[in-house]
Amino acid sequence: MLPENPVFVALDTPELEQAVAWADAVRPRVGGVKLGLEFFNSNGPDGVRRIVDLGLPVFLDLKFHDIPNTVAGAVNAVAGLGAAIVNVHAGGGSAMLSAAATAAAEYGANRPLVVAVTVLTSLDDDDLASVGQAGPAVSQVERLARLSQSCGLDGVVCSPAEIAVLRTACGDRFRLVVPGIRPAWANAGDQKRIMTPREARDLGADVLVIGRPITGSDDPAAAAARIADELDISS
Repeated sequence: MLPENPVFVALDTPELEQAVAWADAVRPRVGGVKLGLEFFNSNGPDGVRRIVDLGLPVFLDLKFHDIPNTVAGAVNAVAGLGAAIVNVHAGGGSAMLSAAATAAAEYGANRPLVVAVTVLTSLDDDDLASVGQAGPAVSQVERLARLSQSCGLDGVVCSPAEIAVLRTACGDRFRLVVPGIRPAWANAGDQKRIMTPREARDLGADVLVIGRPITGSDDPAAAAARIADELDISS
């Protein structure tokens, strides 16, 4: 069950205490946090448990992509850490996606949601062409989302530009986890397909992943509160 507040703050740091400090600072005005490869490679499962114990839902963003048996084992290994969401790469194909869904299902009512990464938000149509993938990006995202849904996954990770298309293609119950979220007052950074939090939420995003506009600010708590206010979310 996802929280009412859709904002998940990306705690992109290898430093455990920094991640804890950010999470503590923003906890009153966000729905959850995201932990990625940088954090996990530095702190491992114990670090994840430390953040989970703070009481905020955790999106464990490790983007598994390997043969089906290996991915099933990886999902099984992290599913018991208490994360609310885990992810895999949709490009791994139907057998891998199904294996991930099956592995998570073994945890029953306590299982994490499993979502698939479609096209990274740092990529545009030219980037896809350069690696031999058929564009435009929105078409590739829709293909991978339909595949993920058919394999029993709970949703996908997509850019804001694909929210409306995927809501039509996959329905209202399919979860859309959306990075590339930038408030109007924030720098776009290296994201190419971006949108404001309010715009993305109103189009139907379930989770808004926001990192540097919050953690890179002089006052992360104030930045989180500003975004919550823009979304009309009370503390």
